[in-house]
Amino acid sequence: MINGGSETAVAPVGGSQPLDWKFSQVFGERTAGEEIQEVDIISAIEFNRNGDHLATGDRGGRVVLFERTDTQDHVGHRRDLEKMDYPFNRHPEFRYKTEFQSHEPEFDYLKSLEIEEKINKIRWCQSSNGALFLLSTNDKTIKLWKVQEKKVKKVCNMNVDSTKAMGNGPIVGSSISTSSKQHIANGGCTSNDFSFPTGGFPSLHLPVVVTSHETNLMARCRRIYTHAHDYHINSISNNSDGETFISADDLRINLWNLEISSQSFNIVDVKPANMEDLTEVITSAEFHPTHCNMLAYSSSKGSIRLIDMRQSALCDTHSKLFEGQEAPGSRSFFTEIIASISDIKFAKDGRHILSRDYMTLKLWDINMDSGPVATFQVHEYLRPKLCDLYENDSIFDKFECCLSGNGLRVATGSYSNLFRVFGCSEGSTEATTLEASKNPMRRQGQATSRPSRSLGNLSGVVRRVKGADNSGVDANGNAFDFTSKLLHLAWHPTENSIACAASNSLYMYYA
Repeated sequence: MINGGSETAVAPVGGSQPLDWKFSQVFGERTAGEEIQEVDIISAIEFNRNGDHLATGDRGGRVVLFERTDTQDHVGHRRDLEKMDYPFNRHPEFRYKTEFQSHEPEFDYLKSLEIEEKINKIRWCQSSNGALFLLSTNDKTIKLWKVQEKKVKKVCNMNVDSTKAMGNGPIVGSSISTSSKQHIANGGCTSNDFSFPTGGFPSLHLPVVVTSHETNLMARCRRIYTHAHDYHINSISNNSDGETFISADDLRINLWNLEISSQSFNIVDVKPANMEDLTEVITSAEFHPTHCNMLAYSSSKGSIRLIDMRQSALCDTHSKLFEGQEAPGSRSFFTEIIASISDIKFAKDGRHILSRDYMTLKLWDINMDSGPVATFQVHEYLRPKLCDLYENDSIFDKFECCLSGNGLRVATGSYSNLFRVFGCSEGSTEATTLEASKNPMRRQGQATSRPSRSLGNLSGVVRRVKGADNSGVDANGNAFDFTSKLLHLAWHPTENSIACAASNSLYMYYA
């Protein structure tokens, strides 16, 4: 098992059994024949640090928050829980919490460029005083949001009962007669028939603002970080110091302080003096989970660079370079395209990096830069169809990847709303294919029986290739649907629970 804070990885004896995945919930399920609005398609998913909240962003610039409810219903005394001699299994359940409009469509008049409102990434920040903080970004602008429950304030002790007031006219039931008065300028009155009520007017009192027991969730934008990227932002990542974060576009990575939105520091710049010499771009970037001075970024050439910000202000040189070796005679027109890494994620222990290119998942050990310690084939059946995928631009789809909290499994999406879960512990042959539907096990992948080695004991020459699924049809015998792609998914940080986006629907599964 890859322990959360250790520097070594020790796999369990005999390997772990494949998980039995079950459907949990779906939000925004579409009915048969329902037309999907472009703005409703989910474009980002992220659990917060303890997994009690989940955020999604969509192409319409909205951020939707969900909160976990099953933990609140089973809170007991620690002594009572310790008396239980069996594991306390909960069925993970989330409910809709709130939503807000994070970004609006904009237009850059200097460059004559439309800026979409689509949310590219969401990252949770540390909570404070019961408030939730998160970063969201579109192509150009990053925003820091604070979501907090505010008690509703009401104005009480009014002089006039508002239910008896009619616009700006006289108050119903007033003893002051207005029908026969002759008014002059400045509010004077020439009539002498003004009558006071019996006992005179009661003294006027000031209205009082009273805080009620009702609460409303309020989302407020605390900071806006902008004008720092010439190209589209593809990544944002929080630092473990809780004070800074990075944003990355095709050619630059900038370092920000959460409290300062007026300036950022450029720490990586791969832009050549002559743009004709450009050979690769940055595709993803992420901070190390525990070392605040380290971060990794991937490129369109399939390489991952680990940099140490203590070396210099501008991190032009990397401390480690990870790249796979190309098999002799395998090079083709599509080689560089499918080698481009679309997403990288650090394992919770910080020892391993998971990367996703078009065809495979690769697991890297940061202490071993000779090659990946494991390679997982996601949809090998597509290799003969690369020409068709290039023609319809599907070959440029950017699939995300994720790791379980204990580091024993990895997951990523594919076409026909399928996603795959692989085991990476010693002896594991787990290679499960699931469908984003209410019956996730409708399609099962063929698990390879090839043995594997422990992550902690792998030498530089031992490699694994697992999970090859060569079938080219779905459960109904139909060809795979390349328009239904599962690009975004997230693994719960402490439990075996996955949230994934299939178009405008959010599906959740547990094991």
